[in-house]
Amino acid sequence: MTRRVLIGTAAAILAAAGVMPFAGLLRQQPNDGSIVSSANAADTVAPIYYQDPDGKPLYSLTPKNTEDGRAYRAVPAGADISFDEPEQPAEMTAAEHKADRKIKYYRNPMGLPDTSPVPKKDSMGMDYIAVYDGEDSDEGSVKLSPGKIQRSGVKSEPAELRRLRTLVHAPGTIQLDERRVSVIAMRAESYVQRIADVTTGSRVTRGQPLMEIYSPAVSSAAAEYLATITSKATAGIEPYGRGSRQRLVNLDVPEPAIAEMERSRAVPITIQWSSPRDGIVLQRNAVEGMRAQPGDVLFRIADISLVWATVDVAERDLGGIAVGQPVAVRARSYPGRDFNGRIGVIYPQVNKETRTARIRIELANDDLALLPDMYVDAEIDTGNPAPVLAVAESAVLDTGSRQAVLVDKGQGRFEPREVKLGRRGDGYVEIRDGLAEGDAIVTSANFLIDAESNLKAALKGLAEGGNAMGGKP
Repeated sequence: MTRRVLIGTAAAILAAAGVMPFAGLLRQQPNDGSIVSSANAADTVAPIYYQDPDGKPLYSLTPKNTEDGRAYRAVPAGADISFDEPEQPAEMTAAEHKADRKIKYYRNPMGLPDTSPVPKKDSMGMDYIAVYDGEDSDEGSVKLSPGKIQRSGVKSEPAELRRLRTLVHAPGTIQLDERRVSVIAMRAESYVQRIADVTTGSRVTRGQPLMEIYSPAVSSAAAEYLATITSKATAGIEPYGRGSRQRLVNLDVPEPAIAEMERSRAVPITIQWSSPRDGIVLQRNAVEGMRAQPGDVLFRIADISLVWATVDVAERDLGGIAVGQPVAVRARSYPGRDFNGRIGVIYPQVNKETRTARIRIELANDDLALLPDMYVDAEIDTGNPAPVLAVAESAVLDTGSRQAVLVDKGQGRFEPREVKLGRRGDGYVEIRDGLAEGDAIVTSANFLIDAESNLKAALKGLAEGGNAMGGKP
């Protein structure tokens, strides 16, 4: 009764898909009265899956080619579906074949982990199913019928050598290079006589005039220096002239201004101050006519042709970070554009609140697109260039304390294999132990196979326990 119901259900499913389940039945009856055989109708049925042309346990749900360019073999509906026990040779019927084997135990017809050493019925009156010698002889493996594999969507891929790219993403901001910032401050009491047309945000070049300064201390030192180099008594004595000139240098008088004094032999009323570097004026505090005390910052100029990106990397990712690694930085202001740089410094401290460490990346900024305090996102490639044995992450069955994969042994047999994992990246995980290159690994529907394997192990364990108790049901 149960067998007829299963066959009838299977026939209904296949008929709904446009496939007749039995070869002897007619598939179609064209309008012209001709009869189409089941063999001809099978040619028009779309394939359910594709198999390796060499018969290897490699499958695909879509058309696929092998590495040498050969197409996978299309398997049409009904060609590989088994809803019943495999047919026995003509000279031996199924009953005769089973009669030659010894029944080991009987299992629950509903798949529950309940076995009996003698025939019995469950609470619904269904007979327990006999399990014969050899049907569960594969230690540590599970065997599924081709029909169950087909319906479950099992896919396998070989374990291959791959280069894993492990990308670490970290947010940060653009900062000035501390080595490229200059300030202009007076070292003696001074007065600002005139200021060039320079404001905060202006771009200036090295040597460009910024302001004119009158300083009594500078004028006194300039007069002393000129008197020394023009006097007949001291003109040829090196220490006198060198000491007077050094006083001007100590007052931070620009070198071009000192050279002009030496050429003109005249003490200037005002000294022209110029920019010490190329850059952007970040701060202008100078105002015409103001009195500047020693140490007052009148201008602050920064060169932003090279900037820093300071990003915060999670503590768990620090093991793969090293000075000199290449980094791609993307600014939110310029989508689709990468600024390439390298890690310059890993700061020796972890933020105890955010559990992150600060990384400094040096970036070339020739077109001055990156501005201070701009938000950026860094992408650090911490992968090893050497290829490693890897499988798809979906192939790993991870219980927390145990990691395993299912090896496709062919002919519907699958063997759980415990493995040791390594780095992850690009959807793959490194296998450090447990597999060899070329092993076919299940990447899809592996949890269904694992559940079948666990059920089988439970049934086997209960059967052994029942026999040890003296054969009591």
